Amino acid sequence: MTLNKSNKDNIIDLLGIPSTKSTFDKDIWIYIETKTTKGSLISFGKNKTMVNKVLILEIDSDGLLVKKDILNKDSMNEIVFSKKTTSSNISKNTFVYDFLSSMRQKINDPRSKRKK
Repeated sequence: MTLNKSNKDNIIDLLGIPSTKSTFDKDIWIYIETKTTKGSLISFGKNKTMVNKVLILEIDSDGLLVKKDILNKDSMNEIVFSKKTTSSNISKNTFVYDFLSSMRQKINDPRSKRKK
């Protein structure tokens, strides 16, 4: 695959249909390759990932390949995710919550069953 020369048909002939596609600004095709093997008896037979590769291809509006990235198992481990969390200030006791709670109470306790 050559940048700015390979088109969609060439890519499909070479690699097949992508695992997933994304179409925002440009077409992004993602190919995923994963190979696992059974683990040893010591690890209770858990599957062990041997190969985990992701190929990301970016295709422009003319259908030509403009960018390609390969992520492997080691480079995926280098990705650092933020540990920060966002708290919401929404309380459970909103008008809708109170209204639905009262409706649920009326349904569960109809007049004929209310204590007098």
